[in-house]
Amino acid sequence: MKLYFSSFLLLVLLASCQDDPKARAIEQEKETQKREVIFTNISNGWNFNSMPTNQTARDLTLQWNEWRVFLNEIGQKPKSTIGAFKQKAKTLSKRAAELNNNIPIQYNIPEVKSRIAVIITKINAINLYIHLNQIPDKKIVQLVQEVNIQLASINAQLDEIKRIKEIKIEDGEGDMLRMLDTTRAIPTSPNPKTK
Repeated sequence: MKLYFSSFLLLVLLASCQDDPKARAIEQEKETQKREVIFTNISNGWNFNSMPTNQTARDLTLQWNEWRVFLNEIGQKPKSTIGAFKQKAKTLSKRAAELNNNIPIQYNIPEVKSRIAVIITKINAINLYIHLNQIPDKKIVQLVQEVNIQLASINAQLDEIKRIKEIKIEDGEGDMLRMLDTTRAIPTSPNPKTK
């Protein structure tokens, strides 16, 4: 009985191991078409807005090398294969991380740093998604649009900072601000002679 069962199991295994070349070719064709659709979707959606929208952001490209390099890198669109997009995403992730280096002093404030952190996070998400086996092309296109929104936000913030710096201080306002500064107050310490 064991012999019959073993021979039956062997026949089933042999029959299941034989691949149909036509079925394999059809599956490969479907996979190729799927990759082409993903490549086309990513290629059509990979449109970063790398041009600074205001004069302040344009002037900043002369002072802040990392900002200039990032905008230059984000403005170059890969064309050939999905591998080129993977390489570009990896490079963008590296350039985005470098944005925290050498921020000009007047712009090295939490408002700008938080916007840079959001850009870094979204670029890293693009890099992560594009390196998956099943690439979520719609998610990548959505992230590209979100990066564009953040780039516009950081440009507006830079312009706002410059505009605030240009407001003239009125007579006596500096003295009033110094008086309101709590760090200059006389420290309160208990009087040791209160016995």
